Amino acid sequence: MKRLSLIAFLALGCTLGIEQRQDRACPPQGTSLTYQNFGHLFLDRNCQGCHGRAGDSRNGAPTGVGFATRQDAQAWADRIYMRSAANNTSMPPGPLDPAAEDREKLAEWLACGAP
Repeated sequence: MKRLSLIAFLALGCTLGIEQRQDRACPPQGTSLTYQNFGHLFLDRNCQGCHGRAGDSRNGAPTGVGFATRQDAQAWADRIYMRSAANNTSMPPGPLDPAAEDREKLAEWLACGAP
């Protein structure tokens, strides 16, 4: 029983401190952010450099995880949020991280369903 408790604790510990999409409500007035005026630009600038490539040039990005369309972004919205939105900063890796303001916009856009 101790081993099971330890495993459960470690599994939960991996997400402690990570804000998730369901933690953020879409603003009552909705959002003016759309795939055309924000999502596509953010994903192209910060994600598709690895996630949009083929083979070995993906820099470790998992095969099949790409964000070339709004439907792709919606399908991966929870994962994108947990890695890149709000205070979640594990992606993209590297020196040119998105500004905190852009991460907040990403959080709003995803919380509103990535319209």
